[in-house]
Amino acid sequence: MSETTDTQQYSFKAETKQLLNILIHSLYKDREVFLRELLSNASDALNRLRFEMVTNRDVLDPNAELTIHITADKEARTLVIQDTGLGMTRDEVIENLGTIAQSGARKFLELTKEQKGDFSQVIGQFGVGFYSVFMVAEWVRVTSRSFRKDAEAVTWYATGEDNYQIGPADKSERGTRIEIKLKEGAAEFAEEFRLKNIIHKHSDYIGFPIFIGEDKTAVNKQTSLWRTSKQEVTEEQYKEFYRQTTLDFEDPLLHVHMSTDAPVQLYALLYISSKAERSMFSLRKDDGLKLYTRNILIDEYNKDLLPEYLRFVQGVVDSEDLPLNVSRETVQSSGLMPKLKKVLTNQVMRELENLAKNNAEKYETFWKEFGVYLKQGIAATPAEADTINPLLRFKTNLNPETWSSLADYVSRMKEGQKEIYYIVGEDPKSVLRSPHLDYFHSQGTEVLLLTDPMDSFMLMGLHKYKDFDLKNVAQAEVDTKEKPKDQPEAEKIPDADFNSLVETFKKVLGERVTDVRASNRLYQSVARLADADANANPELQRVYKYLGKEYEIPKKVLELNASHTILKDLLKLESNSELQNIIIEQIYDSALLVEGIHPDPSSMAPRVQQIIEAALKQKQ
Repeated sequence: MSETTDTQQYSFKAETKQLLNILIHSLYKDREVFLRELLSNASDALNRLRFEMVTNRDVLDPNAELTIHITADKEARTLVIQDTGLGMTRDEVIENLGTIAQSGARKFLELTKEQKGDFSQVIGQFGVGFYSVFMVAEWVRVTSRSFRKDAEAVTWYATGEDNYQIGPADKSERGTRIEIKLKEGAAEFAEEFRLKNIIHKHSDYIGFPIFIGEDKTAVNKQTSLWRTSKQEVTEEQYKEFYRQTTLDFEDPLLHVHMSTDAPVQLYALLYISSKAERSMFSLRKDDGLKLYTRNILIDEYNKDLLPEYLRFVQGVVDSEDLPLNVSRETVQSSGLMPKLKKVLTNQVMRELENLAKNNAEKYETFWKEFGVYLKQGIAATPAEADTINPLLRFKTNLNPETWSSLADYVSRMKEGQKEIYYIVGEDPKSVLRSPHLDYFHSQGTEVLLLTDPMDSFMLMGLHKYKDFDLKNVAQAEVDTKEKPKDQPEAEKIPDADFNSLVETFKKVLGERVTDVRASNRLYQSVARLADADANANPELQRVYKYLGKEYEIPKKVLELNASHTILKDLLKLESNSELQNIIIEQIYDSALLVEGIHPDPSSMAPRVQQIIEAALKQKQ
């Protein structure tokens, strides 16, 4: 650039030099981010002018259309971006382009030291967005004319080296013009189809028309669906937007379209897909919502807008309360992100409750696909259990084929029942045969069947629903004075014989059990394992098992059904005979298996074969 007497040369500050060096010489996965940042700046300038003109019409070119124009020349490797926005004076150019917000620069530089990789998604968040242009530029010339009528045009020129130049310019119209000489390896950014693709990805919903070349039709949509009134959007438009943004061609289970001004201003269009697993063609490769500010995408995968247990929700959030080019830390410290998160979370939870209430069949589909996420939410954030538990669904011993909410269960509780009973097992069918259910089956008492591995984790945070404590049937106190309904009482083994049998069990099982005793709550089953300590936590035992932690079979009490025919027949066998001993071993192993804590179920096979062979010999 030729210098005139009015052109002055300035030096970048040390941090700016360091930053430029990183941007110019580091490899980024996605250099296209520079265009997003420049268009964001142009949109911001247009927005600020529009705001200015609400109270002040005495501006330069008051009737000029608010637009952004892009001109590209592939042969010359040049790219020009021009807007009709607020423009800048000489002092503003020095302030905005000659220096970088020092706190933002420092944080960005610290980030680059801490980790390696692609920083393109965070460039704009640290107030260094404009400088991303040097990832693709040999030099940049910015020419600007302020909206103030008496202001003179000014030009800024830099190559990304230590210095930049500022001088007068010949520009009569309002706004800013950015000329870029692209590096040889960045010529793709002078191709119109490439520019259009970048705009569709990052800047499609900027609220001002973006024109490329001589085309009179704007490249971008401008009006975003999430900013459109719900009354003006058809069901098919919602589905089409979902298909475009996800490439999922199954209809979503649910969409949430919201707009609010308090306690924060936001627009949101959120979706819950019909399947938890992403297809191989999905455009969304990670969890998180698209975060926009004033229709400009600033974060492709934002994970701070919803709690972890709602990470399956997809969609868009747009807030004008979020300033452009601001660090994530600044947003968090301002208290804005927690407010956005609270509003969005409450709305999603309300919509799910409405779905459960108004369309049980569709909610059942949701629960089968995403219920595990809600259980994780209770396990990870017990404080939110009261918020989540109305959405929980369970099968029960009395209703094993249908899903019930905790409210459903409470509505069916027997008179005087003070606890919600549950049983934890390995699968829905085997758990129904658990000896722990004998008493509850006999009394017609409903019990929740928890057979998902995540249930044990969930129970670490779910202890109560309304005024009712949750209680494991294995540890529940029962009124054994109540006899089974419509079932004759079986004759018990005489005390002397039973005590002798107990001693035999203790001898065979040794230290694997803490005690062997008669049960007062078994009717159909021969035996059950009970906790030796009433305060033991069986759910924690399962959690250790699922996590692959060092795990030992907990020593429990073996309770026997003194009325059961197996024990009566066991007494008829020769005392301490091999067959009697292996049957005792099998009774214990079967109890472990039903509990879901047997360390090696396949080890029972040889013993089962021995018992079969013995039974067949007796038949001969």
